[in-house]
Amino acid sequence: MTASPISPVKNPLPKASLAETAQVLRDVQGPMVAKGPIIRRPKVVAASERFDLDGRGVRRAQVLSDKYGRGPLMLNIPGRKMALILDPDDVHRVLDDSPEPFATAETLKRHALKHFEPKVALISHGEERTQRRRLNEHTLDHGHPIHQMAATFMPAVQQEAEALLEEARTAGGVLEYKPFLDAWFRIVRRVVLGDSAREDTDLTQLTEKLRGDGNWAFLKPVDKTGRAALLAQMQAALDRAEPGSLAAFMTQQPQGSAAEPAQQIPQWLFAFDPAGMATFRALALLSAHPATLDAVKRQIREEQQETAPLLPLLRSTVLESLRLWPTTPMILRETTTEVEFAHGVMPAGTSVLVFAPFFHRDDRQLDFAHRFAPELWERPRTREDWPLVPFSAGPGLCPGRHLVLLLTSKFMAEILSRADLELESHTLDPDNLPSLLNNFGLRFTVS
Repeated sequence: MTASPISPVKNPLPKASLAETAQVLRDVQGPMVAKGPIIRRPKVVAASERFDLDGRGVRRAQVLSDKYGRGPLMLNIPGRKMALILDPDDVHRVLDDSPEPFATAETLKRHALKHFEPKVALISHGEERTQRRRLNEHTLDHGHPIHQMAATFMPAVQQEAEALLEEARTAGGVLEYKPFLDAWFRIVRRVVLGDSAREDTDLTQLTEKLRGDGNWAFLKPVDKTGRAALLAQMQAALDRAEPGSLAAFMTQQPQGSAAEPAQQIPQWLFAFDPAGMATFRALALLSAHPATLDAVKRQIREEQQETAPLLPLLRSTVLESLRLWPTTPMILRETTTEVEFAHGVMPAGTSVLVFAPFFHRDDRQLDFAHRFAPELWERPRTREDWPLVPFSAGPGLCPGRHLVLLLTSKFMAEILSRADLELESHTLDPDNLPSLLNNFGLRFTVS
């Protein structure tokens, strides 16, 4: 008889101790959950800035990296398979190999987003994800720095910037986050739904309420009435197809039977909130870096005749804001099969955690970790580069990243071409920027 071949033994990945896992939950995941993964809690954000909680999370990941090397590191959580990525090459692999075998529809993410968009592409899989992702890419003009409909969006940005500065001047020459965010969401509603939605603050409040429910994931029942009301309004916007809006543009795109267009729009409204946070922080960065601000103003003047200017330095400033203070600090994936790494096998059904601040702020590896470095974004970053992932990467890359950069850079340009802003609330050290900048507490004087 011929002996049966012996299957090679698959070694497990290194596993953290219970004490180390508790430290990760406390220093890495705890602050992120407490701040609000779906919508931020201002008081917790302020506390995180004050006590350097984000910096503590980065240092905890550095300790584990020094001890375990490349990893990935399985966490010791009874009844739950979870792994922390520690190596830059593994970041690229996980994000490039989505959605198979690293699905974007991770369990905790699904429980959080089901509160307001249960059929969004981000938490879909298979053919449903394919159709929904394709619709998002077509509508958001994925891959093009200037959206096809940019010319129709720009007047709204200009008008709301003018209104915001007038409001700041009548308020004693002070610009704070709340009026800034209100103006930003007037732009968002006009761009996404049409000019008729400019004053529809009730819609924004409903979205925020459901996102607040999403912060609790599976711990809070779904408000089915509120969710149905939100999705009905999204469908009404599609039916109305107001000229010049993304909703109208979406109706012109090819759609499969599982595309669920109305369920894709809440994600855009959700994503534009952290975009506003990043933009306000970007204004703070420019206020603390006068040489860059001067270069930005020159670029604004040079491109002022363009209907939809590219404004690369302002885009780089927003990207730096997102690198320094990621608005999606934890990128989540879930393995659909066993996955072999250099140091062992990751089981199927494992939640994979990419803690972006660790890779963005690892001062053991990066001389720019804690300083403003817009030059990082002068060319597209590739897999050969260190992973800086403000909009994720790979097939799960945010399909609206260019639209976000278009609108945020134009909004900043309209503000900076009309007023001088001086950061009053914070003193930023250009060579040692804080681990978190509390956008809710930023305050500028306007002249």
